[in-house]
Amino acid sequence: MNVVAWWIAASEIAFWVVILSGLAARYALGRKKLGWFLLALTPVIDLVLLTVASMDLYRGSEATRAHGLAAVYIAVSLVFGKSMVRWADERFQHYVTKQGPKPMKRYGLDHARHYFNGWVKHLLAYLLGSGLLFGLILWIGDPERTEALAGTWKLWSLVLAIDLMISATYFIWPRKAKA
Repeated sequence: MNVVAWWIAASEIAFWVVILSGLAARYALGRKKLGWFLLALTPVIDLVLLTVASMDLYRGSEATRAHGLAAVYIAVSLVFGKSMVRWADERFQHYVTKQGPKPMKRYGLDHARHYFNGWVKHLLAYLLGSGLLFGLILWIGDPERTEALAGTWKLWSLVLAIDLMISATYFIWPRKAKA
């Protein structure tokens, strides 16, 4: 496992540690400013990962799937970060502090719209990540060393198309509440 792959794993762990620490500071300790500060650190994690991946390539490493995954991770984190924090916040309030309302389950057209909005965010992450991938490809300037980045982009394009098809099915066959 290369250095960038380890940094991706560490970044994911750090992301959730920072989120949970921020929520714990906010609700368990009653320290709202500390909680906000910790939650605001999540983009710093992305910046560190971007720096590590870029420097690894700059030093002459051949791009791997891990480098491509770093671009995907950064884009997804930036686009979905706020909604992931909100998701975690709602569940933390309800299940841990027992203070918030139960997280809402969505059905029918509401679920279809919500999922489609998620797909639109996926599209935005894809566009941002594609920019990062192609930026790295241009920066390195050696197609042989960056072949894995192009492969990551092709795979992500397929995943985005499949996600759109899944999103469309929720409009055709709406999710129903369990009886």
